Amino acid sequence: MNNDRLVSMANQIADFFQSYPEAEAVEGVSVHIHKFWDPRMRQGIFAHLNAGGAGLKPIALKALQHLAETQPNLSKSA
Repeated sequence: MNNDRLVSMANQIADFFQSYPEAEAVEGVSVHIHKFWDPRMRQGIFAHLNAGGAGLKPIALKALQHLAETQPNLSKSA
């Protein structure tokens, strides 16, 4: 899956949580990506994050950074 599609998907999840308080939104996006994205998708989005994360909305960006900090095993292969 290409990076543009992964960024779009992460941003759509962030859009869903936009009405939540920021901490809850970040947690919600993090949980969704952790639970429902397959390892190849996570690897792709973390590689994109490590390359600067262009195009990610702030909540999606914070959620991925949160995942990288709290679940480093998810982002190791990125």
